[in-house]
Amino acid sequence: MNHADSLAHHFLLAMPSLDGTYFERALIYVIEDTPEGSMGLVVNRPIQPSVRDMLDGLEIPILKDDPRLDTPVYEGGPVDPEHGFVIHRPQGNWKSSILMPDNVAMTVSLDLLRAMGEGQFPDQFIMALGYTGWEAGQLQQELSENSWLTLPYSATLMFDIPDDAKWEMALSTLGVSPEFLSTEAGHA
Repeated sequence: MNHADSLAHHFLLAMPSLDGTYFERALIYVIEDTPEGSMGLVVNRPIQPSVRDMLDGLEIPILKDDPRLDTPVYEGGPVDPEHGFVIHRPQGNWKSSILMPDNVAMTVSLDLLRAMGEGQFPDQFIMALGYTGWEAGQLQQELSENSWLTLPYSATLMFDIPDDAKWEMALSTLGVSPEFLSTEAGHA
């Protein structure tokens, strides 16, 4: 796979063939897509713990109360659900960040979480537990089976659209209406 074919920094949009599975109506931001495999985070599935709960659980002191502490954490995927990830604007100098195009970063280090406890938040962020992973060739196989649609990254879709509207908004971005989707893969 050459760099131009990579789905990194794109969204995957679950098709109806995934209804009834973990990925039903999922919108996944792809972090990495290489010949060795792919990794992404579900960005439209908030779960019960808040950022405050996460910091408390990690025994990170909250030195400054902030309404963003009540932001929900997301269920990033079924793989390694104890591992946390933060997708954010790349403000600050964090120990373990991957810089993506379009002013986006993913950080997995505690220094960002400690800064949040001190009231220093990125302008926009999504905190997720777990990730979605595919072995070599698996994602391409699922794409050929019509399990996913792909669409380019959009900061508005990632950060500004309410979670329960992201899937349908992503479809409308592609000019597709949910009632016209089929569970069958089409091949010429």
